[in-house]
Amino acid sequence: MVGLVVVPPANAAPTLAEVQGKVRQLEEDATSAAEGAQEAKVKLATLTKTLNAIKSKAENQGHTLSTLQKSLGTIALDEYKSGSLSQGLELLFSSDPTLYLSSAGVLDAITRGKSVQLRRYEAAQQRLNATTMTVNDRLDLVRSAQKKFAAQSALALSKLKEAQTLLSKLKKDDRVRLAKITAAQEDADQASSLAAAKGAKGISGRAGIALKFALKQIGDRYVFGAAGLITWDCSGLTMRAFAAAGVSLPHSSAAQARMGRSVPLNALKPGDLLFFGRPISHVGIYLGGGRMVHAPRSGSRVKVTADLNMGRKTLVEARRY
Repeated sequence: MVGLVVVPPANAAPTLAEVQGKVRQLEEDATSAAEGAQEAKVKLATLTKTLNAIKSKAENQGHTLSTLQKSLGTIALDEYKSGSLSQGLELLFSSDPTLYLSSAGVLDAITRGKSVQLRRYEAAQQRLNATTMTVNDRLDLVRSAQKKFAAQSALALSKLKEAQTLLSKLKKDDRVRLAKITAAQEDADQASSLAAAKGAKGISGRAGIALKFALKQIGDRYVFGAAGLITWDCSGLTMRAFAAAGVSLPHSSAAQARMGRSVPLNALKPGDLLFFGRPISHVGIYLGGGRMVHAPRSGSRVKVTADLNMGRKTLVEARRY
């Protein structure tokens, strides 16, 4: 006898588990986009600082150029460019040859002085032109970073909005049930995270200080772009944790992954930063025993994860500071 296979109707309503999975994925997508925005924000700040320094340099060069222009004078420049010999001819026909000879040396010195001034002027003009070109190049990079920041921020918000729309389509009772299920899972994670935090002892140095700071934040909510003291995103948490240990890190997981010393994934030690995704869009602090403390995503809280598998975000890099 052939067994019957029950195929659900094509328009069947998704189960609560399916909705929860889809919402979680949208929240993770939003978190990735938010980290992309943070990377653009860090780059924008660096570019802006560089741009301001170059603008200041251009302004100083402009003042130098103006001073040289005044010292040369319009008449002196015109005479030099036209090769005027009016002063030389006047001296040549002087009735006193001695006066001519003595003044000829003076004239030569004046001419040399003007030549030096003119060369300085031309060099200053070239430097200012080069700096102006650099300013324009940096302006283009700043505008590009601004656009990326705006686009990534908008993408993050759109993913959250999509998740909210999905939830709004559920019946009220189902929304309440799903909220309770999610809250119960977060509470269970928090209980296990606090237990793991109590067992984290004997870790010294910068790693120990950073871990101690991060573990104290267990239970705090995840918020885009937050860096404490009661809300965090992933790179905001690691940035503050290592700042407590005297290590300065930028507020971006991708930027943090370009700092410190690379560590093989089979040689991890507590306090190493773990980076996930290609491109990198998440970071946590290794606790040891295959666990890490991190701020996972929108809709979640700071916790210890007993599994370094982040779903679609695979572990790709580890750094030690």
